[in-house]
Amino acid sequence: MTGKQGSRYDSLVRDCYRSGGYVYAARPRDATGKIGVTRIARLASNENPDPPSPRAIERGEAALCGANRYPGDEVTDLVRALQDHHGPYHFVTGVGMDGIIETVLRVFVTAGDRIAISTPTFSFYGIAAIGQGADIITIPRESDFSVDTRRFVREAGDAKVSFLCSPNNPTGTVTPVSEVSEILEGISGILFLDNAYVEFCSEDYRPLLKKHGNLVIGRTMSKVFSLAGLRVGYAFVPEWLVPFYMRAMTPFALNSISASAATGALEDRDHVSRARERVTGLRDLVCRECRYPVIPSGANFVLVDVAPQRGCDVASQLASRGVLVRSCESFPGLGDTFIRVSIGEEWEMELFLKEINRL
Repeated sequence: MTGKQGSRYDSLVRDCYRSGGYVYAARPRDATGKIGVTRIARLASNENPDPPSPRAIERGEAALCGANRYPGDEVTDLVRALQDHHGPYHFVTGVGMDGIIETVLRVFVTAGDRIAISTPTFSFYGIAAIGQGADIITIPRESDFSVDTRRFVREAGDAKVSFLCSPNNPTGTVTPVSEVSEILEGISGILFLDNAYVEFCSEDYRPLLKKHGNLVIGRTMSKVFSLAGLRVGYAFVPEWLVPFYMRAMTPFALNSISASAATGALEDRDHVSRARERVTGLRDLVCRECRYPVIPSGANFVLVDVAPQRGCDVASQLASRGVLVRSCESFPGLGDTFIRVSIGEEWEMELFLKEINRL
């Protein structure tokens, strides 16, 4: 359809989608073409540079042979594997953390309901909530990016769903279990606790599920399990929520290849241990060697304050030298002097430190 034809109907588009949307990190292929190099340090998207576990690859390849059938047993097997890995919790699955978020909001939220979000943080919470017609309340973090729990409880009020990310994206800040428990006791709605990066810190929020029936813990296979391209999300949920989630979720959302590969990945605990060890070691290296202030992080990335320069300018300069990082200007409430740097391979971090320190 041509632009002229489309203009006949674009007035039908909802106002909430006329601007904004998720801001993606720079793509390596684009940067490669611009600067004429073939080896790019990919430090913009919080990926795991390690390839998937051989067990994940083997199971995924086997499932591909049956891709003519809709997924079924593969997802059931994944839930069993999650219980073997974590313990006897109740799980739901989705297409990435994003799919979990969308389905949870679909269960609870109708137009005009209030959604509370601790900011600055992952923008998709707000994007998904707007899609449900929700009214969004943003609750700013402290100057050190910690959460003021009393303020959170006070301002979340009667919100249907509240979002808290720990370790937080993009700051890396870890909220202690005791503070999350205080929030759960103080709010009347659901707390969605995003634990996408929790494997890289020492906090364990799972015991809270036994005490609080309003807690959902979102997880992903994209980070420590090296399956970002397969988009596998899952969540710990209270038992009462499972049937409602299943009714609201998109049918056959998680494909059989992704579910089977994730099952194999969960069996390879050594893969997780190696990734965690690499990330924590190189994260400490960046904190020691970077000449700009680095915010303490419990994730597989760090937030760097490059003031008085702007984050977008520094990201552009680094890209011209073969290092892709994420400018954080698109995170509301964060300011314009920050970049987010994923923890990649050793050579990538060495190149980052070399280039950032000579800007």
